[in-house]
Parts: sequence; C-alpha cells; structure tokens
Amino acid sequence: MELHQLRYFVAVADEGNFSRAAAREHVAQPSLSQQIQKLEFEVGQPLFDRLPRGAVLTQAGEKLLVHAKRVLSEIADARNALSLRGDLAGTVRLGIIPTIAPFFLPRLLAGLSTRHPRIALDTIEDVTSGLLRRLEIGDLDLALVSTTLPSVALRIETVATENLVVLVHARSPLALKPSLQWQHLNTERFLVLQDLHCLSSQVAQVCAKHRVHPNTVFQGAQLETIARLVTAGLGLSLVPAMMAVGDRDPERTYLPLRSPQPTRPLNIAWNPHRHRHPRALAVAKAIATELASLGSGLAPAIPSDT
Repeated sequence: MELHQLRYFVAVADEGNFSRAAAREHVAQPSLSQQIQKLEFEVGQPLFDRLPRGAVLTQAGEKLLVHAKRVLSEIADARNALSLRGDLAGTVRLGIIPTIAPFFLPRLLAGLSTRHPRIALDTIEDVTSGLLRRLEIGDLDLALVSTTLPSVALRIETVATENLVVLVHARSPLALKPSLQWQHLNTERFLVLQDLHCLSSQVAQVCAKHRVHPNTVFQGAQLETIARLVTAGLGLSLVPAMMAVGDRDPERTYLPLRSPQPTRPLNIAWNPHRHRHPRALAVAKAIATELASLGSGLAPAIPSDT
C-alpha cells in the first residue's frame, strides 16, 4: 500500500464522492479512481460500493478506514517530530473557517511573524466539518472554528466569545438607531450564508430564540457577497463583529442588538491523540492574543497548555 493511496481512500470515505475527494486532494479524478482500484486489487476486495449518488464503504472498507486514519496520523506525527530545528521553529498547519479567515488571518500572520519568526503557518480555509475531518487524520495541527459538536476524537477549547451584529445599508432607516431591538428584524429581508456554514445555524437559532422569523431572500457562500448585497440595499444580515473592524465602506453600518446580544464561540480544536508540539501551543496563544487585540465585540479567554 502507498501512503497516497490511503490518503485518497480516506478522502473518498469522508466525502462520499470521488469528485469531491479528488478536489480535496488536488488531483484529477481519473488518477484518484485508478489509485483506489489499485488499492482494492491489493487487498483483494472492493472498498466502496459505487452508487449513482456517491460512494459508500463496504464492510472491508470500514475495517480499512480505521487503520488508514491511524497510519496517516502516525506519519504526520513522525514528520512533525523530524522537522524540529528548535523548540519554536518549523511549520504549523492551521485550519480556519471562512467566517473568520478574511477578517482575522492577516492580523494573526502579522503578529506571529513578529513574535515567532521561525514558525511558518500553513493555512487551510474550509467549513467546520472539513477541518475536523482533517484534524482526525492528522492533516492539521490546529483549527480555529466556532460551534462544533462534542467529539471524543478531538479537544475543543473556547478562546473567545464574539458578538453577532446587524449589517445594514447606511441609508436604511434602521441605521439611524444606535442599537436595534429584535422586533425590528421581523419585517426585514435577510441575507444569510448557506447551511454548510455554522454561522447559518447560529443565526437561525438566535432568531428562533427571540421569536424572529427571517424573511430570507438570499443564501450565499461568502460573507463578502452578502456585504455587497447589503451595499446594494437588498437586505440586512447578522454577521460576526470582527467583520466590522476593517470595513471602511461608507454604504454599510454595523449595529448592535440590545441585551441579550447574540454571540458565537471562537474555538481552537486539536487532536489529543497527537503530540502537541510547543510551536502549535505558541500559535494557539498567538490566536488568543490577537483575538483579544480586536477589542470591541470579543471577550477573550487565554487557552491552557494542556
């Protein structure tokens, strides 16, 4: 068995689809399919049932998946240990969700280059489910995420709590108010993210809690798209407070909701079954420090070293 075959096998098992697995591994689908076939020939039985709507693990595939993930995790640990050039030198692979990355990553990279110039940050932007899968197989050292389900395979630690604020057009009647009440939102058009983003479920939950029934007119893949639609006067959105920090567009205004303000957790996730090198701890602390420096809308908490 080749390591790349195991990696492709795990990708197909995770994605349930050969095309998505090939995109995740940055390889052509025919090449990935060929390697899976070679692996199946070597083990002497099919690993997937190829169905019209995707690929499902066979019983043999389920058994191999446990060992494949363990092997890939051990290899990642070995590479991590052998790349040492000093306690705080080397590469840390960080995953980060799209509703944090564009607003926070530039600040983190700048701060990290000053505090720890010998740490190289290799970052991957993906939705929460994708990042957690990568953590489980050892493809990432850390992930900066928000809401997650409890997992015995991963450790989740909250490093900050962030307010959600209302993004409106600067000439909207709502923009004249210093803050908004929940009932102000009931008659407004909502622009939201697609369901695969955890922010989408967070917004739905806080609206339900405060008896707001959003009139959703758009579901998008990026907050930047939503911001541009707000600029065009097509509706409003509930967005992370950090989005307001670098937004200089005069056509957009960010307004707080009156108490209780809606919030989301900002969490660092890692795999407790893998060695957590000091440079990964240094990055975790840098994340907490830079989140604290964002100030308004965030309540920081310094992560522990355990």
